Amino acid sequence: MLTKKLYLSALMTVTTLTSFSQEIKKSEDIKAIKAMCGCYEVKFNFAETFQYSKDSVNYKPSATKHDNGLEWVELVEDTPNKIMLQHLLIVSDDMIIKHWRQDWLYENTNLYRFDKDNTWKFTKLNKMDVKGQWTQKVFQVDDSPRYEGTASWVHIDGKDYWKNTTDAPLPRREDTKRKDYNVLKRRNIHEITKTGWNHEQDNDKILRTEAGKDYLLAQEKGMDIYTKVADSKCIAAQNWWKENNNLWKNIRTKWDTVYDQNKDIKLEKKVNKKTLYSQLFDLKPNATKDQTDSIIDNFVIKK
Repeated sequence: MLTKKLYLSALMTVTTLTSFSQEIKKSEDIKAIKAMCGCYEVKFNFAETFQYSKDSVNYKPSATKHDNGLEWVELVEDTPNKIMLQHLLIVSDDMIIKHWRQDWLYENTNLYRFDKDNTWKFTKLNKMDVKGQWTQKVFQVDDSPRYEGTASWVHIDGKDYWKNTTDAPLPRREDTKRKDYNVLKRRNIHEITKTGWNHEQDNDKILRTEAGKDYLLAQEKGMDIYTKVADSKCIAAQNWWKENNNLWKNIRTKWDTVYDQNKDIKLEKKVNKKTLYSQLFDLKPNATKDQTDSIIDNFVIKK
């Protein structure tokens, strides 16, 4: 009897310590994710590194790209299991562009994996497989899906980073120029640094056939460097978000009804010869929810 009591006591102690350790780890994760908020001077760098095309004579690699910008990363939602970060690109005090959005979900089991041709496949994950992990859900500028992946944040040797590989549609810098591939397999690394954070990428440019066979066309290296600056430099974006927040809240709410169906998603590329983002960007801040709902409904292909 005494042995059994000692065993149960030891088991309870181990369980308590494990739970406590997990909570400490989770708090470190949250700190790292929220460290990406604020005002940043950003350097965008991309270079195509290796080519595998069989038509080496006519193949035209993408030009090396160096660009820079000023971005405000707004903390839109902050709960124990979900953190929402909205990027706003500052072209000038009078021109703010709603950029990409990243949501972080703790131990999430619902994923939309990009397939090809504006199609995302719904995937249900096992709870045990995502224990302690965070899903990063990345959305287009119009809050439509882009890519998603799940992994654990790592805090070791003074480094804080998250790494995942997942399929994605072509970025706009490529979509307007390249028609010879249709999937970008992204190896994303988000690392918090002393001066801000880095978004490092090692990407495969893939042609995916209707039969689902992949052909590797080329590879590229990406390094986006976010250097923290005073929040006052991004005041124009902060004011823009206050004015436009309700509009985009309505848009997110509509998209949530699409995502919550847990079904494959396929979107039109254009409706009435205009893209989704251009139609939403044309709206005034006081546009009604009926207006935004109607625009999004027109792009979601019903099955």
